[in-house]
Amino acid sequence: MKRALVIGASRGIGLELVRQWRADNWSVTATARSDEGLARISALDARALRLDVAGADGSIAWPLDGEVFDTVVYNAGVFGPRTQGLAPPTQQDFDAVMHTNVLGAMRVLPQLAQALAPGARLAVMSSLMGSIGLRQGNAGWLYRASKAALNSLLKDASLQLQGRAICVALHPGWVRTDMGGAGADLDVATSAADLRHTLAALTPACTGGFFNHDGQPLAW
Repeated sequence: MKRALVIGASRGIGLELVRQWRADNWSVTATARSDEGLARISALDARALRLDVAGADGSIAWPLDGEVFDTVVYNAGVFGPRTQGLAPPTQQDFDAVMHTNVLGAMRVLPQLAQALAPGARLAVMSSLMGSIGLRQGNAGWLYRASKAALNSLLKDASLQLQGRAICVALHPGWVRTDMGGAGADLDVATSAADLRHTLAALTPACTGGFFNHDGQPLAW
């Protein structure tokens, strides 16, 4: 039986990944911060773990002691202020976004090294907004900065885990979630299905790469 771990699965794409993997008979462990999120995960017959990646230490290693996963997705993330142009963020907004999107990943990813099966896929849920090479706007520049930083972390992880896991950053598309809004291009189920297909099709040559939900490579 294949095993997946989703960090940040209380709703949206994370929860849909849990739903689809369970429908395919995978064993799934997933995390959430709130009681409501944990209940949604448990309702899908997945193992639910409480984790606040922006908390004191983002500790997840101990409840995973001895477990191994074929696929791990770091999906935890927040958008923060929806600014236009170079509007300076408040210290509170900066800390909230960077602690979840960047510091959380820096704390959690190293703890997962021993939980990766040989040839595992390790993905961080990034965004096209984090690409510097493809950037054509500056709305939400705090979120953009956090996702660019997350991409950097993924590249470092890929170097550390080379030969053991295939590590990639993924753009889920513009998805109709609480973050993406009702006018987005993709529904959650389509995005999650595309992401699962892309993860399954990865080869060792893909490690350290940045990919669209449909598998197309993206510029950093």
